[in-house]
Amino acid sequence: MKVALSADSADLDGVLQQRFGRTKGFLVIDLPNRSVDYIENRSAADQAIGAGIQAAQNVVRAGVAALITGHCGPKAFRVLQAAGIDIYVGCSGTLVEILQKFEAGELACANDADVEGHWV
Repeated sequence: MKVALSADSADLDGVLQQRFGRTKGFLVIDLPNRSVDYIENRSAADQAIGAGIQAAQNVVRAGVAALITGHCGPKAFRVLQAAGIDIYVGCSGTLVEILQKFEAGELACANDADVEGHWV
């Protein structure tokens, strides 16, 4: 199972980024073998509009089953949900801590976006 976390670097000691569409990138972890990849999101983050949708498309292309982030707007949420990706919002802390909570089943899957579009 692959999981994506909104992150500003490929370092597991980093902190989860709060803004899904404007994050610098996504740390993608393949849980069975613990392999780690980093996907740049700069092209989406720099967009005046549509950053969330483009970021969601980046995550979908990564082939993940779950996304963990701070906050996710409605358009990005719909793209992720349509792709069958479980979305976990309202998370904060280091990537290692959040990953441990995810693996322990301590995070709740979201049913809807938790912020409005163009959230600042």
